[in-house]
Amino acid sequence: MARRRLAYDSPVIRNEPAAQVRLRPMTADDADRVLAIYQAGLDAGNASFDAVAPSWAAFDAGRLPAHRLVAVDRDGTLVGWIAVTPTSYREVYAGVVEHSVYVDPAARGRGVARLLLDALIDSTDAAGIWTIQAAVFPENTASLALHRRAGFRVVGTRERMGRHHGRWRDVILLERRSPVVH
Repeated sequence: MARRRLAYDSPVIRNEPAAQVRLRPMTADDADRVLAIYQAGLDAGNASFDAVAPSWAAFDAGRLPAHRLVAVDRDGTLVGWIAVTPTSYREVYAGVVEHSVYVDPAARGRGVARLLLDALIDSTDAAGIWTIQAAVFPENTASLALHRRAGFRVVGTRERMGRHHGRWRDVILLERRSPVVH
């Protein structure tokens, strides 16, 4: 599936509600809004094993600066974000990252997550990253569908991966292998 290149800090032209959204690099000025959206996703119960969003210092230290984007709507409100973490610090895995994408509950269903994911794919492909991973709870059907539409494949299910709110949860591991990084 061919995708168009997305220019950061410029309008994204699409024939859907996401047309009102522009993408730009995440900055420290976005911290409060990014963490609030993160917490809203955690509170919904199907986004992560975490219960509380980290401090900005911890968030910032754990994510690669070159691959952090935010989506901002027409009135300037930050409505979503995407970022990656390295899966390992061993050199052999330098081209493998895991990503997270979160969208404000009020902006869901408008294509914001897909815009962010497409831009991340462009960014990681250009940087020579050959694999993007995602770990998704099976109950998060919207995220699973998003990833499949973006070219991710299911690698497998990690059963009883961890306890979450007092019960064992499985995690579906997905990956996207870059067709341009060899």
